[in-house]
Amino acid sequence: MVRFAASPAGDPELRRLAAGTLLVAFRGTTAPGWILRELESGLGGVTLFGFNISDPAQLAALTARLRTAGDPVVSLDEEGGDVTRLAYHTGSPYPGNAALGVVDDVALTRQVYRAIGEELAGCGVNLDMAPDADVNTADDNPVIGTRAFGDDPLLVARHTVAAVEGLQSARVAACVKHFPGHGATRQDSHLEIPLVDADLDLLHAREFTPFRAAIDAGTQAIMTAHVRIPALTGEAPATLSSAALTELLRGEFGFKGVVITDALDMKAIAGSVGLVEGAVLSLAAGSDLLCLGPLPTYDDVRQIIAGIMAAVGEGRLPVSRLEEAAERVARLLAWTRGPAEPGAETTGIGLTAARRAIRLHGSPGPLVNPLVVEVETPPTIAVGEVPWGFAEWLPQAEVVRVKPDAAAGPLLERAADRSLVVVVKDAHRSPAARAFVSALLAGRPDATVVEMGLPIWRPETAAYLATYGAARANAQAAAELLMPVS
Repeated sequence: MVRFAASPAGDPELRRLAAGTLLVAFRGTTAPGWILRELESGLGGVTLFGFNISDPAQLAALTARLRTAGDPVVSLDEEGGDVTRLAYHTGSPYPGNAALGVVDDVALTRQVYRAIGEELAGCGVNLDMAPDADVNTADDNPVIGTRAFGDDPLLVARHTVAAVEGLQSARVAACVKHFPGHGATRQDSHLEIPLVDADLDLLHAREFTPFRAAIDAGTQAIMTAHVRIPALTGEAPATLSSAALTELLRGEFGFKGVVITDALDMKAIAGSVGLVEGAVLSLAAGSDLLCLGPLPTYDDVRQIIAGIMAAVGEGRLPVSRLEEAAERVARLLAWTRGPAEPGAETTGIGLTAARRAIRLHGSPGPLVNPLVVEVETPPTIAVGEVPWGFAEWLPQAEVVRVKPDAAAGPLLERAADRSLVVVVKDAHRSPAARAFVSALLAGRPDATVVEMGLPIWRPETAAYLATYGAARANAQAAAELLMPVS
Protein backbone atom coordinates (compact mmCIF):
# COMPACT_ATOMS: atom_id res chain seq x y z
CA MET A 1 0.00 0.00 0.00
CA VAL A 2 1.49 3.33 -1.05
CA ARG A 3 1.66 5.91 1.72
CA PHE A 4 1.25 9.55 0.76
CA ALA A 5 2.49 12.74 2.36
CA ALA A 6 0.15 14.71 4.60
CA SER A 7 -0.14 17.34 1.87
CA PRO A 8 -1.10 15.70 -1.43
CA ALA A 9 0.17 18.73 -3.38
CA GLY A 10 3.73 17.95 -2.29
CA ASP A 11 3.67 14.18 -2.64
CA PRO A 12 5.95 12.99 -5.48
CA GLU A 13 4.43 9.51 -5.66
CA LEU A 14 0.92 10.89 -5.94
CA ARG A 15 2.09 13.31 -8.61
CA ARG A 16 3.62 10.40 -10.51
CA LEU A 17 0.32 8.51 -10.39
CA ALA A 18 -1.60 11.59 -11.54
CA ALA A 19 0.81 12.32 -14.40
CA GLY A 20 0.65 8.66 -15.39
CA THR A 21 -2.98 9.10 -16.45
CA LEU A 22 -2.16 11.66 -19.16
CA LEU A 23 -1.55 11.27 -22.88
CA VAL A 24 -0.35 14.71 -23.94
CA ALA A 25 0.35 16.36 -27.27
CA PHE A 26 3.05 18.79 -28.35
CA ARG A 27 3.99 20.74 -31.45
CA GLY A 28 6.94 19.93 -33.68
CA THR A 29 8.83 16.89 -34.93
CA THR A 30 11.17 16.64 -31.94
CA ALA A 31 10.28 16.18 -28.29
CA PRO A 32 10.44 19.40 -26.26
CA GLY A 33 12.30 19.40 -22.99
CA TRP A 34 9.17 19.50 -20.85
CA ILE A 35 7.87 16.31 -22.43
CA LEU A 36 11.11 14.49 -21.65
CA ARG A 37 11.16 15.80 -18.08
CA GLU A 38 7.56 14.76 -17.49
CA LEU A 39 8.22 11.30 -18.94
CA GLU A 40 11.03 10.93 -16.44
CA SER A 41 8.50 11.87 -13.76
CA GLY A 42 5.93 9.28 -14.82
CA LEU A 43 3.89 10.90 -17.62
CA GLY A 44 1.64 8.25 -19.18
CA GLY A 45 2.52 8.97 -22.76
CA VAL A 46 1.88 11.08 -25.82
CA THR A 47 -0.64 11.43 -28.61
CA LEU A 48 0.92 12.31 -31.96
CA PHE A 49 -0.63 14.30 -34.80
CA GLY A 50 0.25 15.03 -38.41
CA PHE A 51 2.36 18.03 -37.39
CA ASN A 52 4.61 15.68 -35.38
CA ILE A 53 5.44 13.49 -38.37
CA SER A 54 7.43 14.14 -41.53
CA ASP A 55 8.48 10.62 -42.53
CA PRO A 56 8.90 7.14 -40.98
CA ALA A 57 12.60 7.63 -40.12
CA GLN A 58 11.87 10.88 -38.29
CA LEU A 59 8.96 9.30 -36.41
CA ALA A 60 11.10 6.32 -35.39
CA ALA A 61 13.78 8.69 -34.09
CA LEU A 62 11.17 10.69 -32.17
CA THR A 63 9.64 7.65 -30.48
CA ALA A 64 13.09 6.29 -29.64
CA ARG A 65 13.97 9.60 -27.98
CA LEU A 66 10.74 9.50 -25.96
CA ARG A 67 11.68 6.04 -24.70
CA THR A 68 15.03 7.25 -23.41
CA ALA A 69 13.08 9.34 -20.89
CA GLY A 70 10.39 6.90 -19.79
CA ASP A 71 8.12 4.02 -20.73
CA PRO A 72 5.35 5.85 -22.57
CA VAL A 73 2.26 4.88 -24.41
CA VAL A 74 2.93 6.33 -27.88
CA SER A 75 -0.40 6.74 -29.61
CA LEU A 76 -2.00 8.31 -32.65
CA ASP A 77 -5.14 8.07 -34.79
CA GLU A 78 -4.27 5.89 -37.78
CA GLU A 79 -7.57 4.68 -39.17
CA GLY A 80 -6.50 4.57 -42.79
CA GLY A 81 -8.79 6.37 -45.19
CA ASP A 82 -9.52 9.99 -44.41
CA VAL A 83 -8.12 9.95 -40.85
CA THR A 84 -4.38 9.39 -41.07
CA ARG A 85 -1.38 10.66 -39.15
CA LEU A 86 1.38 8.62 -40.79
CA ALA A 87 0.38 9.94 -44.22
CA TYR A 88 -1.10 13.27 -43.13
CA HIS A 89 0.89 15.22 -45.73
CA THR A 90 0.19 12.89 -48.66
CA GLY A 91 -3.01 10.97 -47.98
CA SER A 92 -3.27 7.38 -46.83
CA PRO A 93 -2.28 4.40 -48.99
CA TYR A 94 -5.09 2.47 -47.27
CA PRO A 95 -8.82 2.94 -47.79
CA GLY A 96 -10.86 3.61 -44.68
CA ASN A 97 -13.55 1.62 -42.97
CA ALA A 98 -16.45 2.52 -45.28
CA ALA A 99 -14.57 1.03 -48.24
CA LEU A 100 -13.69 -2.10 -46.28
CA GLY A 101 -17.26 -2.42 -45.11
CA VAL A 102 -18.71 -2.28 -48.61
CA VAL A 103 -16.31 -5.01 -49.75
CA ASP A 104 -17.29 -7.01 -46.65
CA ASP A 105 -14.33 -9.37 -46.68
CA VAL A 106 -13.08 -9.74 -43.11
CA ALA A 107 -9.83 -11.32 -44.29
CA LEU A 108 -9.14 -8.20 -46.34
CA THR A 109 -9.90 -5.93 -43.38
CA ARG A 110 -7.57 -7.97 -41.21
CA GLN A 111 -4.80 -7.66 -43.82
CA VAL A 112 -5.22 -3.90 -44.16
CA TYR A 113 -5.05 -3.38 -40.42
CA ARG A 114 -2.12 -5.78 -40.14
CA ALA A 115 -0.29 -3.61 -42.70
CA ILE A 116 -1.12 -0.48 -40.70
CA GLY A 117 0.05 -2.19 -37.53
CA GLU A 118 3.35 -3.20 -39.10
CA GLU A 119 4.01 0.38 -40.19
CA LEU A 120 3.18 1.72 -36.74
CA ALA A 121 5.32 -0.86 -34.94
CA GLY A 122 8.21 -0.08 -37.29
CA CYS A 123 7.98 3.57 -36.24
CA GLY A 124 7.77 2.86 -32.52
CA VAL A 125 4.06 3.51 -32.05
CA ASN A 126 2.51 1.04 -29.62
CA LEU A 127 -1.16 2.08 -29.52
CA ASP A 128 -3.44 2.96 -32.41
CA MET A 129 -6.62 4.88 -31.64
CA ALA A 130 -8.51 2.69 -34.08
CA PRO A 131 -10.62 1.05 -35.34
CA ASP A 132 -13.76 3.15 -35.35
CA ALA A 133 -16.57 0.81 -34.25
CA ASP A 134 -19.42 3.28 -34.57
CA VAL A 135 -22.56 2.16 -36.39
CA ASN A 136 -23.17 5.14 -38.67
CA THR A 137 -26.95 5.33 -38.75
CA ALA A 138 -27.20 9.12 -39.20
CA ASP A 139 -26.58 10.04 -42.85
CA ASP A 140 -25.68 13.61 -41.87
CA ASN A 141 -23.31 12.57 -39.06
CA PRO A 142 -20.68 15.33 -39.21
CA VAL A 143 -17.84 13.46 -37.52
CA ILE A 144 -18.09 9.72 -38.41
CA GLY A 145 -19.28 9.08 -41.99
CA THR A 146 -16.69 7.12 -43.96
CA ARG A 147 -14.82 6.36 -40.73
CA ALA A 148 -17.45 3.71 -39.95
CA PHE A 149 -17.63 0.28 -41.55
CA GLY A 150 -21.33 0.87 -42.20
CA ASP A 151 -24.79 1.12 -40.68
CA ASP A 152 -25.37 -2.59 -39.97
CA PRO A 153 -24.33 -3.52 -36.40
CA LEU A 154 -23.34 -7.08 -37.30
CA LEU A 155 -21.24 -5.97 -40.28
CA VAL A 156 -19.55 -3.32 -38.15
CA ALA A 157 -18.93 -5.89 -35.42
CA ARG A 158 -17.25 -8.49 -37.66
CA HIS A 159 -15.00 -5.89 -39.29
CA THR A 160 -14.15 -4.30 -35.94
CA VAL A 161 -12.99 -7.73 -34.77
CA ALA A 162 -10.94 -8.20 -37.95
CA ALA A 163 -9.34 -4.77 -37.50
CA VAL A 164 -8.46 -5.48 -33.86
CA GLU A 165 -6.96 -8.83 -34.83
CA GLY A 166 -4.95 -7.26 -37.64
CA LEU A 167 -3.48 -4.46 -35.53
CA GLN A 168 -2.77 -6.61 -32.52
CA SER A 169 -1.14 -9.36 -34.56
CA ALA A 170 1.60 -6.77 -35.14
CA ARG A 171 1.75 -6.07 -31.36
CA VAL A 172 0.17 -2.65 -31.67
CA ALA A 173 -2.64 -2.19 -29.17
CA ALA A 174 -6.03 -1.43 -30.70
CA CYS A 175 -8.18 1.26 -29.11
CA VAL A 176 -11.74 0.70 -30.31
CA LYS A 177 -13.82 3.88 -30.43
CA HIS A 178 -16.07 5.77 -29.62
CA PHE A 179 -17.83 3.96 -26.74
CA PRO A 180 -20.81 3.72 -26.23
CA GLY A 181 -21.34 4.82 -29.87
CA HIS A 182 -21.09 8.00 -31.94
CA GLY A 183 -22.81 6.82 -35.09
CA ALA A 184 -26.31 8.17 -34.45
CA THR A 185 -25.20 11.73 -33.69
CA ARG A 186 -25.87 14.84 -35.74
CA GLN A 187 -23.50 17.05 -33.76
CA ASP A 188 -19.69 17.09 -33.63
CA SER A 189 -18.27 16.51 -30.14
CA HIS A 190 -15.30 18.68 -31.10
CA LEU A 191 -17.79 21.56 -30.93
CA GLU A 192 -20.59 20.53 -28.53
CA ILE A 193 -22.05 17.56 -26.62
CA PRO A 194 -23.89 15.37 -29.16
CA LEU A 195 -27.07 13.54 -28.27
CA VAL A 196 -27.89 9.89 -28.89
CA ASP A 197 -31.60 9.60 -28.17
CA ALA A 198 -32.12 5.82 -28.05
CA ASP A 199 -33.51 3.47 -25.44
CA LEU A 200 -31.45 0.71 -23.87
CA ASP A 201 -32.91 -2.05 -26.04
CA LEU A 202 -31.89 -0.20 -29.20
CA LEU A 203 -28.47 0.63 -27.77
CA HIS A 204 -27.82 -3.03 -26.98
CA ALA A 205 -28.94 -4.13 -30.44
CA ARG A 206 -27.12 -1.40 -32.35
CA GLU A 207 -24.43 0.77 -30.67
CA PHE A 208 -23.09 -1.80 -28.18
CA THR A 209 -22.82 -4.78 -30.55
CA PRO A 210 -19.42 -3.95 -32.10
CA PHE A 211 -17.90 -3.06 -28.72
CA ARG A 212 -18.95 -6.34 -27.15
CA ALA A 213 -17.46 -8.18 -30.12
CA ALA A 214 -14.21 -6.21 -29.76
CA ILE A 215 -14.01 -7.06 -26.07
CA ASP A 216 -14.51 -10.75 -26.86
CA ALA A 217 -11.73 -10.42 -29.47
CA GLY A 218 -9.33 -9.10 -26.85
CA THR A 219 -8.98 -5.43 -27.70
CA GLN A 220 -6.40 -3.87 -25.40
CA ALA A 221 -8.14 -0.49 -25.13
CA ILE A 222 -11.45 1.28 -25.70
CA MET A 223 -11.96 5.01 -26.23
CA THR A 224 -14.85 6.92 -24.71
CA ALA A 225 -17.22 9.20 -26.61
CA HIS A 226 -18.22 12.66 -25.44
CA VAL A 227 -21.85 11.87 -26.25
CA ARG A 228 -24.88 12.21 -24.00
CA ILE A 229 -27.20 9.20 -23.97
CA PRO A 230 -30.07 10.01 -21.60
CA ALA A 231 -31.12 6.36 -21.24
CA LEU A 232 -27.61 5.48 -20.05
CA THR A 233 -25.67 8.56 -18.96
CA GLY A 234 -28.41 10.98 -17.98
CA GLU A 235 -27.24 14.56 -18.54
CA ALA A 236 -23.52 13.69 -18.57
CA PRO A 237 -21.46 12.70 -21.59
CA ALA A 238 -20.25 9.10 -21.53
CA THR A 239 -16.65 10.17 -20.86
CA LEU A 240 -17.79 11.45 -17.45
CA SER A 241 -20.35 8.72 -16.71
CA SER A 242 -19.71 5.90 -14.23
CA ALA A 243 -22.90 4.26 -15.52
CA ALA A 244 -21.26 3.96 -18.95
CA LEU A 245 -17.63 3.28 -18.01
CA THR A 246 -17.84 1.34 -14.75
CA GLU A 247 -21.28 -0.24 -14.52
CA LEU A 248 -21.75 -1.07 -18.22
CA LEU A 249 -18.28 -1.37 -19.77
CA ARG A 250 -16.48 -2.88 -16.77
CA GLY A 251 -19.37 -4.56 -15.04
CA GLU A 252 -21.85 -5.88 -17.58
CA PHE A 253 -19.43 -6.21 -20.52
CA GLY A 254 -16.47 -7.42 -18.43
CA PHE A 255 -13.83 -5.24 -20.11
CA LYS A 256 -10.50 -5.50 -18.30
CA GLY A 257 -8.30 -3.40 -20.59
CA VAL A 258 -7.46 0.30 -20.65
CA VAL A 259 -10.20 2.92 -21.02
CA ILE A 260 -8.92 6.01 -22.84
CA THR A 261 -10.88 9.21 -23.20
CA ASP A 262 -11.40 11.03 -26.44
CA ALA A 263 -9.51 14.34 -26.36
CA LEU A 264 -10.58 16.33 -23.31
CA ASP A 265 -9.87 19.64 -25.03
CA MET A 266 -12.81 19.04 -27.34
CA LYS A 267 -15.54 21.55 -26.52
CA ALA A 268 -17.92 18.82 -25.34
CA ILE A 269 -15.70 18.59 -22.23
CA ALA A 270 -13.44 21.67 -22.13
CA GLY A 271 -16.35 23.93 -23.02
CA SER A 272 -18.70 22.45 -20.43
CA VAL A 273 -16.94 21.36 -17.22
CA GLY A 274 -13.41 22.42 -18.19
CA LEU A 275 -10.16 20.50 -18.64
CA VAL A 276 -9.27 20.01 -14.98
CA GLU A 277 -12.74 19.07 -13.79
CA GLY A 278 -13.24 16.89 -16.88
CA ALA A 279 -10.06 14.99 -16.02
CA VAL A 280 -11.12 14.42 -12.41
CA LEU A 281 -14.68 13.41 -13.28
CA SER A 282 -13.57 11.04 -16.03
CA LEU A 283 -11.06 9.27 -13.78
CA ALA A 284 -13.71 8.95 -11.09
CA ALA A 285 -16.11 7.53 -13.68
CA GLY A 286 -13.63 4.82 -14.66
CA SER A 287 -11.21 6.03 -17.34
CA ASP A 288 -7.52 5.14 -17.12
CA LEU A 289 -5.79 7.42 -19.64
CA LEU A 290 -6.84 10.99 -20.39
CA CYS A 291 -6.15 12.01 -23.96
CA LEU A 292 -5.26 15.64 -24.58
CA GLY A 293 -5.29 17.07 -28.08
CA PRO A 294 -3.08 19.84 -29.47
CA LEU A 295 -4.73 22.76 -27.66
CA PRO A 296 -3.63 22.35 -24.00
CA THR A 297 -0.30 23.95 -23.10
CA TYR A 298 2.28 22.73 -20.61
CA ASP A 299 0.69 25.06 -18.05
CA ASP A 300 -2.64 23.31 -18.70
CA VAL A 301 -0.99 19.92 -18.24
CA ARG A 302 0.46 20.98 -14.89
CA GLN A 303 -2.91 22.35 -13.80
CA ILE A 304 -4.58 19.06 -14.69
CA ILE A 305 -2.02 17.09 -12.68
CA ALA A 306 -2.45 19.47 -9.74
CA GLY A 307 -6.23 19.22 -10.05
CA ILE A 308 -6.14 15.41 -9.94
CA MET A 309 -3.92 15.51 -6.86
CA ALA A 310 -6.20 18.05 -5.18
CA ALA A 311 -9.24 15.87 -5.89
CA VAL A 312 -7.50 12.99 -4.13
CA GLY A 313 -6.78 15.22 -1.15
CA GLU A 314 -10.41 16.38 -1.06
CA GLY A 315 -11.69 12.80 -1.14
CA ARG A 316 -13.47 13.29 -4.49
CA LEU A 317 -11.15 10.87 -6.29
CA PRO A 318 -9.94 7.69 -4.56
CA VAL A 319 -6.23 7.12 -4.94
CA SER A 320 -7.14 3.50 -5.65
CA ARG A 321 -8.54 4.69 -8.98
CA LEU A 322 -5.12 6.07 -9.97
CA GLU A 323 -3.39 2.90 -8.81
CA GLU A 324 -5.85 0.77 -10.76
CA ALA A 325 -5.26 2.89 -13.88
CA ALA A 326 -1.48 2.58 -13.49
CA GLU A 327 -1.75 -1.21 -13.22
CA ARG A 328 -3.85 -1.45 -16.38
CA VAL A 329 -1.49 0.77 -18.36
CA ALA A 330 1.48 -1.27 -17.14
CA ARG A 331 -0.20 -4.47 -18.34
CA LEU A 332 -0.89 -2.90 -21.74
CA LEU A 333 2.73 -1.79 -22.12
CA ALA A 334 3.97 -5.24 -21.13
CA TRP A 335 1.67 -6.74 -23.77
CA THR A 336 3.07 -4.49 -26.50
CA ARG A 337 6.57 -5.77 -25.81
CA GLY A 338 5.58 -9.31 -26.77
CA PRO A 339 6.41 -10.86 -30.15
CA ALA A 340 4.36 -10.09 -33.25
CA GLU A 341 2.48 -12.96 -34.84
CA PRO A 342 3.62 -14.30 -38.22
CA GLY A 343 1.70 -12.57 -40.98
CA ALA A 344 1.17 -12.81 -44.72
CA GLU A 345 2.72 -10.31 -47.14
CA THR A 346 0.75 -7.06 -47.10
CA THR A 347 2.53 -4.99 -49.77
CA GLY A 348 -0.01 -3.25 -51.97
CA ILE A 349 -2.98 -4.39 -49.91
CA GLY A 350 -4.32 -0.84 -49.62
CA LEU A 351 -4.69 -0.34 -53.35
CA THR A 352 -6.13 -3.84 -53.72
CA ALA A 353 -8.78 -3.01 -51.14
CA ALA A 354 -9.57 0.36 -52.71
CA ARG A 355 -10.03 -1.23 -56.14
CA ARG A 356 -12.44 -3.79 -54.71
CA ALA A 357 -14.45 -1.10 -52.96
CA ILE A 358 -15.28 1.05 -56.00
CA ARG A 359 -18.85 0.87 -57.19
CA LEU A 360 -19.49 2.01 -60.78
CA HIS A 361 -22.91 2.85 -62.18
CA GLY A 362 -23.10 3.52 -65.89
CA SER A 363 -20.18 3.58 -68.31
CA PRO A 364 -17.68 6.44 -68.37
CA GLY A 365 -16.65 7.07 -71.96
CA PRO A 366 -13.04 7.44 -73.09
CA LEU A 367 -11.64 10.63 -71.61
CA VAL A 368 -10.71 13.26 -74.18
CA ASN A 369 -8.66 16.24 -72.96
CA PRO A 370 -10.51 15.92 -69.64
CA LEU A 371 -11.48 18.70 -67.29
CA VAL A 372 -11.74 17.43 -63.71
CA VAL A 373 -13.72 19.71 -61.40
CA GLU A 374 -13.20 18.96 -57.71
CA VAL A 375 -15.76 20.55 -55.41
CA GLU A 376 -14.09 21.88 -52.29
CA THR A 377 -15.24 20.32 -49.04
CA PRO A 378 -14.42 21.89 -45.66
CA PRO A 379 -12.25 19.47 -43.65
CA THR A 380 -13.58 18.06 -40.41
CA ILE A 381 -11.54 18.56 -37.25
CA ALA A 382 -10.93 14.81 -36.94
CA VAL A 383 -9.53 14.58 -40.50
CA GLY A 384 -7.65 17.87 -40.72
CA GLU A 385 -6.02 19.24 -43.88
CA VAL A 386 -5.18 15.92 -45.54
CA PRO A 387 -4.62 16.20 -49.32
CA TRP A 388 -7.17 14.55 -51.60
CA GLY A 389 -8.09 14.54 -55.27
CA PHE A 390 -6.97 13.41 -58.70
CA ALA A 391 -4.13 15.72 -59.72
CA GLU A 392 -1.46 13.11 -58.99
CA TRP A 393 -3.29 10.27 -60.70
CA LEU A 394 -4.59 11.99 -63.86
CA PRO A 395 -1.57 14.01 -65.03
CA GLN A 396 -3.04 14.30 -68.53
CA ALA A 397 -6.14 16.05 -67.16
CA GLU A 398 -6.73 19.67 -66.20
CA VAL A 399 -7.78 19.52 -62.55
CA VAL A 400 -9.43 22.53 -60.93
CA ARG A 401 -10.65 22.89 -57.34
CA VAL A 402 -13.70 25.13 -56.90
CA LYS A 403 -15.96 26.23 -54.06
CA PRO A 404 -19.48 24.76 -54.05
CA ASP A 405 -20.97 28.18 -54.74
CA ALA A 406 -18.95 28.60 -57.95
CA ALA A 407 -20.77 29.51 -61.17
CA ALA A 408 -21.34 26.54 -63.44
CA GLY A 409 -21.45 28.52 -66.69
CA PRO A 410 -17.74 29.37 -67.07
CA LEU A 411 -16.77 25.78 -66.29
CA LEU A 412 -19.23 24.42 -68.85
CA GLU A 413 -17.69 26.72 -71.45
CA ARG A 414 -14.23 25.56 -70.42
CA ALA A 415 -15.33 21.93 -70.77
CA ALA A 416 -16.71 22.36 -74.31
CA ASP A 417 -15.58 19.48 -76.58
CA ARG A 418 -13.83 17.89 -73.61
CA SER A 419 -14.64 15.13 -71.16
CA LEU A 420 -16.01 16.44 -67.86
CA VAL A 421 -15.44 14.70 -64.53
CA VAL A 422 -17.00 16.15 -61.36
CA VAL A 423 -15.59 15.07 -57.99
CA VAL A 424 -17.41 15.56 -54.68
CA LYS A 425 -17.03 14.48 -51.05
CA ASP A 426 -20.22 13.80 -49.08
CA ALA A 427 -22.38 15.85 -51.42
CA HIS A 428 -25.44 14.77 -49.44
CA ARG A 429 -24.26 17.02 -46.60
CA SER A 430 -23.92 20.17 -48.74
CA PRO A 431 -26.94 21.74 -50.47
CA ALA A 432 -24.59 24.15 -52.26
CA ALA A 433 -22.50 21.30 -53.65
CA ARG A 434 -25.59 19.45 -54.85
CA ALA A 435 -26.94 22.57 -56.56
CA PHE A 436 -23.60 23.23 -58.25
CA VAL A 437 -23.23 19.65 -59.50
CA SER A 438 -26.83 19.65 -60.72
CA ALA A 439 -26.16 22.84 -62.67
CA LEU A 440 -23.11 21.26 -64.32
CA LEU A 441 -25.04 18.12 -65.19
CA ALA A 442 -27.93 20.12 -66.68
CA GLY A 443 -25.48 21.30 -69.29
CA ARG A 444 -23.43 18.12 -69.47
CA PRO A 445 -25.51 15.02 -68.75
CA ASP A 446 -22.67 12.99 -70.26
CA ALA A 447 -20.34 13.94 -67.38
CA THR A 448 -18.94 11.46 -64.89
CA VAL A 449 -19.46 12.10 -61.17
CA VAL A 450 -17.06 10.67 -58.60
CA GLU A 451 -18.27 10.62 -54.98
CA MET A 452 -15.36 10.28 -52.53
CA GLY A 453 -17.52 10.30 -49.40
CA LEU A 454 -20.66 8.32 -48.70
CA PRO A 455 -22.74 7.83 -51.88
CA ILE A 456 -26.05 8.87 -50.34
CA TRP A 457 -26.95 11.48 -52.98
CA ARG A 458 -26.65 10.07 -56.49
CA PRO A 459 -27.49 12.44 -59.37
CA GLU A 460 -28.66 11.37 -62.80
CA THR A 461 -25.56 11.26 -64.96
CA ALA A 462 -23.86 9.13 -67.58
CA ALA A 463 -21.51 7.51 -65.07
CA TYR A 464 -21.20 7.58 -61.29
CA LEU A 465 -18.29 6.22 -59.26
CA ALA A 466 -18.42 5.75 -55.50
CA THR A 467 -15.03 5.29 -53.81
CA TYR A 468 -16.22 5.28 -50.15
CA GLY A 469 -13.33 7.48 -49.09
CA ALA A 470 -10.87 10.12 -50.26
CA ALA A 471 -7.55 8.47 -49.41
CA ARG A 472 -4.74 8.29 -51.97
CA ALA A 473 -5.58 4.65 -52.56
CA ASN A 474 -9.22 5.52 -53.32
CA ALA A 475 -8.20 8.23 -55.80
CA GLN A 476 -5.70 5.99 -57.56
CA ALA A 477 -8.23 3.17 -57.89
CA ALA A 478 -10.84 5.55 -59.33
CA ALA A 479 -8.31 7.12 -61.72
CA GLU A 480 -7.55 3.68 -63.13
CA LEU A 481 -11.18 3.46 -64.24
CA LEU A 482 -11.07 6.93 -65.76
CA MET A 483 -7.78 6.70 -67.65
CA PRO A 484 -8.09 8.16 -71.13
CA VAL A 485 -7.76 5.80 -74.06
CA SER A 486 -7.75 8.48 -76.74
